[in-house]
Amino acid sequence: MSKTGIDLFLDLLADHGVKYIFGNPGSTELPLNDALTRDTRLQYVLGLQEVPVMAMADGYSMATGELGVVNLHVCPGLGNAMGMLYNAFREGTPLLVTAGQQDRRLCSDEPILGGEMLEVTRPWTKWAVEVSRVEDLPAAVRRAAQVALTPPTGPVFMSLPVDVQMESVEGLNLDLSPIRIPDSRVRPPSAAIEQAVELLKSARNPAILGGSRVTERGANEALVDLAETLGAPVLTESGTTHGRLAFPSDHPLYGQGLPPWAPEIHERLKDFDVIFVTGMDLFRLYIYYEPDQAIPEHVQLIHLDESPREIGKNFPVEVGLIGDTREGIEAITAGLRTTLGAEQIIANKNRGQAWASKHSQARENLRLQIDSQREQSPMSPLCFMEAIGRVLPEKVAVVEEAVTTTNTTLERLGYLKDPTGYFGHRGWGLGWGLGVTLGAQLAWPDRNVLGVLGEGAIMYGIQGLWSAVKYQIPATIVVANNAQYNILKICAQGMQLPGALAGKYEGMDLVGPEYDLVTMANAMGMKAVRVSTADDLSDAIKESLSMSEPMLIDSSISRETGEKLNYG
Repeated sequence: MSKTGIDLFLDLLADHGVKYIFGNPGSTELPLNDALTRDTRLQYVLGLQEVPVMAMADGYSMATGELGVVNLHVCPGLGNAMGMLYNAFREGTPLLVTAGQQDRRLCSDEPILGGEMLEVTRPWTKWAVEVSRVEDLPAAVRRAAQVALTPPTGPVFMSLPVDVQMESVEGLNLDLSPIRIPDSRVRPPSAAIEQAVELLKSARNPAILGGSRVTERGANEALVDLAETLGAPVLTESGTTHGRLAFPSDHPLYGQGLPPWAPEIHERLKDFDVIFVTGMDLFRLYIYYEPDQAIPEHVQLIHLDESPREIGKNFPVEVGLIGDTREGIEAITAGLRTTLGAEQIIANKNRGQAWASKHSQARENLRLQIDSQREQSPMSPLCFMEAIGRVLPEKVAVVEEAVTTTNTTLERLGYLKDPTGYFGHRGWGLGWGLGVTLGAQLAWPDRNVLGVLGEGAIMYGIQGLWSAVKYQIPATIVVANNAQYNILKICAQGMQLPGALAGKYEGMDLVGPEYDLVTMANAMGMKAVRVSTADDLSDAIKESLSMSEPMLIDSSISRETGEKLNYG
C-alpha cells in the first residue's frame, strides 16, 4: 500500500526520537491508530479520558525534557483537554498536541464534531496550525517541534484533517530534512553580568529566589555554587505551586518555598537588601487581593531570565539579564570568585554558616511540632507527610497535587535531596497529578515515582488508574483523604465570607456518600489499601516501592480546616 500523510507524520516523529503517543482515539483519528498497527517505532499509550492523556504526556515531557506528543479527538476531545493544556502552558512543557479534523470537504456543512480548534488553543499555546496540504506536513512538524522546544518552551497545537491524513504522498517532492533544535543558550551581556556582580558584592544581606527553570535548564549545581559563594539563602517559588524544585532541600542554605500571598512574601523578604531572581515568574499570587507589595520597596532586584517578557514584568529591577539560566548563573559566580577579596570571602562564609544554623533550627522546630501531633487520629497533614518522607529513596521522584496537605513539608524536612525529581503544580488545573506521576514513571523506568494527591484532585483524572494497570506502570499513588475541598474552605475563610466564618460550606464536602477509592482502584485491576496511621502509611509505601506494578494507598487524614496554608 502507498504511504499516506499520517504515515509521513509518524515517520517525522520517529526520526526525531519520539517514543510515545499519548491519546484517546476518535473517528477523525482513526487513520493514525490504523497506521500504528503497522508501525512499531512508536507506542500508543491509551487513556480513557483526555485529562489523564494530557497529564501523562506532560509528566513524560517534563521528566525527559523531550517533545511530548498527544493525539486528541477533534473538538470535544480538545475541549476535555483544555485544563491540562493550560497547565502545560504555565509549566512551559514542550508538547505537540494534535487532533484530527473533519475532512475539509465536509467543513462548510458544519459536520458532526467539527468546529474551530485553532482559536480555542491559541491563548495557551506558542503556535497553532491546521495542515491544509499533505506536502506541508514536514515543514509543519519541524516548526512545531522547534517552537515547542526553543526556550521559553511550551505546547503547540496541530490540526490534522482526515483527508490530509489519508492522502497519498507517493510521487510528491517532499523536504524531509530532519528536525534540528538550535542551541539557544545565550550568555547574558558582560556589562550586565558585571553590574550584577558588583551589586551582590556590596550587598549586606543578599538572597536568591530560584524557580522551575533552574532545574529545567540543568542549572541546579550552578545555583548551589552561587549560593555557597555568596553565603546566601535560597528560597523557591510559592509552596506547592512552584513546579520543579530549584535547590536541594537538604542543603544548609535552603530556605524553603514562599507563600502565594503578598503580605507573607513581604514578611519573608523584608530583611534582605539585594535579591537575585532566576528561573521563575515573579510572582504569581493567589485569590486574595492585598495592597501590600510582595517585594519590599528597599530591595534591589537582579533578575535573570531567558524571556525578556519576565524581566521587570511585575516589579522594577536594578539589573536585568536576558540569557540562559545556567550560563548566567555560572558567569555571575565566576565574576564573584575573580573579584572577591579575602575579607569578603570570610564574611560570606560566616554569613552562610549563620543561615545554615537558622535553617537547622527551623527544621528541628518543625520536627518537634510533628512529634506533638503523633497521637492525633486521623493523622495531621504534617504527620502524613513525615510518614511519606522518612521512607523515600534518595533518587525518588515526587509529584504533588494535594495543596492543603503537602504544603512545603517534604522540603522543610530536607527529604527532597534531588531537585530534578520534584514536580509541584504550576497551573492548578486539577486532575494533573495522577497522569504526571504515570508519565514521569514511563520516562524514568529505573526510578521510583510517587504521587501525593488529594481525594478531590484524583477524581478529575481517575481513569488514569486503568492506564497504569494496562501498561504496568509501577508508580505509587498516595491519596491524602479528608473528604472535602479543603483549599476552598481555607480560601473562603481568608476572604471573610460570612458562611465560612460560621463554619458553613456549600459544595465543598465529599460526603453522603464518601467514595471508595480502594474499590475503584480494585475495579480497574490495581492493588490498593486503606491506611489510617503514620506507621501503616510508611509500611504501605515501602511495599509499593518494592513492587513492579502500580499501587494506590488511600490514607485518612484530619478533616480540620486551617486558616491558611502552612508554609512554616
